[in-house]
Amino acid sequence: MLNIQHFTKTYGEKRAVDDLSLHIAPGEIYGFIGHNGAGKTTTLKAAVGILQFDAGEITIGGHSIQTEPLACKQLLAYIPDNPDLYDFMSGIQYLNFIADVFGIPAAERWARIEPYADAFELTGDLGQPISAYSHGMKQKLAIIAAWIHDPKLIIMDEPFVGLDPKAAHLLKGMMRELCDVGGAIFFSTHVLEVAEKLCDKVAIIKGGSSSAPARWRRSRAT
Repeated sequence: MLNIQHFTKTYGEKRAVDDLSLHIAPGEIYGFIGHNGAGKTTTLKAAVGILQFDAGEITIGGHSIQTEPLACKQLLAYIPDNPDLYDFMSGIQYLNFIADVFGIPAAERWARIEPYADAFELTGDLGQPISAYSHGMKQKLAIIAAWIHDPKLIIMDEPFVGLDPKAAHLLKGMMRELCDVGGAIFFSTHVLEVAEKLCDKVAIIKGGSSSAPARWRRSRAT
């Protein structure tokens, strides 16, 4: 599903990520662990096509993120660590905007949105401007937006930060459900316990200017 080969990114004289390779297969939840500045966000941004890189290759579903970005983006969804939503829109306007981008028919939209909005207890706030949302509410809205077009791959940067325990539990269940039907999840975290309990595979990136991934298999918690 996601294949990263010999990925390297520098900022001036600083090598943020050095020769990183990893593979995420359909059905896998893959955790990416590291401290702030280790290169997690740099890798995730490159994987979704919003950051150019110096060397290596990244493919999604066999499509190159550099030469076939539109084909890749039809397959994926991305949730950054601090969702930069359109504050001038209401929640429902933003979700309709995302639905427009992915060509979801108007007649199908609410049927896709409502179950997630109800589960995250956000339905009553969808008519409010996003500028009035708390960080946690914005995170929930970003999660709903990521799921409504049925992506094959979801990439998330520290997705549990800002979520209350109930919402975090719900998100974990959604991640498992996506992978159970052949999707894949790639997410970053600085909390080892989260990755151990949730992930099928984990890679550790460390060193700031250099990376040294180590992988091991974990059984997902029930």
